Amino acid sequence: MGYQFLHKEYIWLLGALVLFGVLFFLLWKWKKQVVKRIGDAHLVKALTGNYSSSLFSLKSGMMSLAFAAGVLALMDLRKPAGEEGIERKGIDVVIALDVSKSMLATDLPPNRLERARQLINKLMDVMPDDRIGLVLFAGKAYLQMPLTTDHEAARMFVASASPDAVPQQGTVISDALRMSSNAFIAAERRFKAVVLISDGEDHDPAAITTAKELSSQGMMINTVGIGSPEGSYIPDASTGENKRDASGNEVISRLNEDELKQLAESTNGVYVRLQDTDDAVKQLKAQLSQIETRAYGDVSLMNFNAYYGWFALAMFMLLLAEYFIPEIKKRKA
Repeated sequence: MGYQFLHKEYIWLLGALVLFGVLFFLLWKWKKQVVKRIGDAHLVKALTGNYSSSLFSLKSGMMSLAFAAGVLALMDLRKPAGEEGIERKGIDVVIALDVSKSMLATDLPPNRLERARQLINKLMDVMPDDRIGLVLFAGKAYLQMPLTTDHEAARMFVASASPDAVPQQGTVISDALRMSSNAFIAAERRFKAVVLISDGEDHDPAAITTAKELSSQGMMINTVGIGSPEGSYIPDASTGENKRDASGNEVISRLNEDELKQLAESTNGVYVRLQDTDDAVKQLKAQLSQIETRAYGDVSLMNFNAYYGWFALAMFMLLLAEYFIPEIKKRKA
């Protein structure tokens, strides 16, 4: 891996140099026309005798070079400090976490959501070489964190996951699966896995169809059931009491295992009911280990020599020099 720009998306700014060139040409042409309109060559020479078109061109060129240097500094040219980049082997795993209010039920103490957080953290402990992404969903799905090997950052996102992150309530699993699919690199159609953690309470008729479609694209969906078939009340933080329905009855949230099992079976994944966290992690790890690993350059572990400072210095020196260069010729003594 040789020299590379970290922010290649800013290269379009260099197109402004063409605009600068056009403006310089138009200004030069306008000055020529002004001279012709005056008509008296001796008068023009007397009025502009100290003006230097060469210095004007030099100043314009320096301004353009300074702009180009600034863009290159913004693009951040760099090169790995070592001769070879670091490679790791691993798979891409997106964790889709249900953060609907039913995940606050306490049939898995202290509550379903907290037990899900514990599961995710322990799963990352046994997957040090894998890239992890995080999707949060309830009535709508959001990509909370793109695929990354920075598991410490991932833990921060997991710790902050709550029903407040997704205002629209419900459990739309099909939306969560599509958002998980979007988190993967489109050109790479293999070695992808999803771990969907939910109580599956609201039946989503489109979930199975979506799962089969994504399975044909090389994605394995593993599901983790959170909760119990008997169910539990859902605490309402705003009232300090249990959540009630429109009729005033206390709501009991129950684990819907059937849908979660179908999702896993239709995509060659595994269904795990979370009771003992360590056992659940062991089952998921065994399933994920069946996926062929691939090597990829992990730039997050590389040390780079950065050269943006040199371009920034060049820009500053060019602007400083341009400021002190006059457009007026020095008079001869």
